[in-house]
Amino acid sequence: LTLPHGQDGRGTEYSFYKVINHTGTKSLFSAIISPSEECSTPLSLNLDDLEEFVLKPAPQGSTIQCRITRDRKGMDKGIFPFYYLHLEMENGKKRFIMSGRKRKKSKTSNYLISLDPIDLSRDGDNYIGKVRSNVLGTKFTVFDNGMNPDKKPFVPETAQLRQELVAICYETNVLGFRGPRKMTVIIPGVDADNERICIRPKNEHETLLTRYQNRNMQNLIKLQNKMPAWNEETQSYVLNFRGRVTQASVKNFQIISEDDPNYIMLQFGRVAPDVFTMDYRFPLCAVQAFAICLSSFDGKIACE
Repeated sequence: LTLPHGQDGRGTEYSFYKVINHTGTKSLFSAIISPSEECSTPLSLNLDDLEEFVLKPAPQGSTIQCRITRDRKGMDKGIFPFYYLHLEMENGKKRFIMSGRKRKKSKTSNYLISLDPIDLSRDGDNYIGKVRSNVLGTKFTVFDNGMNPDKKPFVPETAQLRQELVAICYETNVLGFRGPRKMTVIIPGVDADNERICIRPKNEHETLLTRYQNRNMQNLIKLQNKMPAWNEETQSYVLNFRGRVTQASVKNFQIISEDDPNYIMLQFGRVAPDVFTMDYRFPLCAVQAFAICLSSFDGKIACE
């Protein structure tokens, strides 16, 4: 439930929404809306090779600002909407980067990611990766467009096995899914040249999720969502999105490192009913960031 916007004595605007906690009592949550302090997407980005750009970690010292638009119009788009990612440039223009859509005939939640706004086929030339969930819809793995090792012996010797780019785990907390979610994100680390270390599991024992569960974190980075802070003045939980988020939603989140909680690696939030901002920083790449956001839309965990 969204309540009218209010302002405190310092002119900071708050956006509130109510949730029901496990005791059945009502609590207020809010997103701080203050002037943006982040620099926008630099014009110097090289977008000539789009596939290379979306898989390459963001330049250090820059925040790549993007916008996700959800298209729910049409016969089946209400259930299987399209998601379009655009880059927000310094000159005010927007550049299409990727699209995503949930597969219709899949036993688990499965999102295809494409460099084309229309062709989202698994066999298409623009297929760049996918997001796959477990049966419960609480754990997600993100792959690039390499070959699945399970297809052996039909995988050619020259074929490159797929990389695992991200693993995302959603957990309930004391408020359940209708409160702030708890997200744990596992990504490959980077080498001395700031390039992502390739993780190409040949079996289930080598996957990101299994390594994390076995506490084998070599060459891996653990991230988590920043939990909202309680604001006594407004009697609500708040997150500061620095002007990039204007509507309250339980989908809104910020991803941080355990080592540096002030370094926001990814933030995502609503600005209109079907429009969301997505800002990411090093060492994340565009595919990783977009895939994490797609997982947050999934029906089993997404509560408006």
